Amino acid sequence: MKTTLDIQDELLARAKRHARRIGRPLRAVVEEGLRLALAASGSPPRYELPDLSVGRAGARDPLEDYSWQDLRDIIYDERGDR
Repeated sequence: MKTTLDIQDELLARAKRHARRIGRPLRAVVEEGLRLALAASGSPPRYELPDLSVGRAGARDPLEDYSWQDLRDIIYDERGDR
C-alpha cells in the first residue's frame, strides 16, 4: 500500500543513510521501525479503580432497618429543612 508521510528532513536523511549502510531499501527500514515501535508500545496498562469501600467486608448494613420514609425523615431532620 502506498501512503504519504511528512518526515522531518534530518530524520529522513538519517534513515536514508542507515538504509544505504545496511543495504536495504528505505521502505524496509521504515517498516521495521514501525514494527519495532508498535511492538514496544504494547497495550496501555489496564486502569483499576481504587477500592474506596467503607466499613468491613460482609458487615451488616446499618441502614437496612430503616424504610425509605424513615431515612428521608432522618436526613431532612438533620438538615433542619422541615
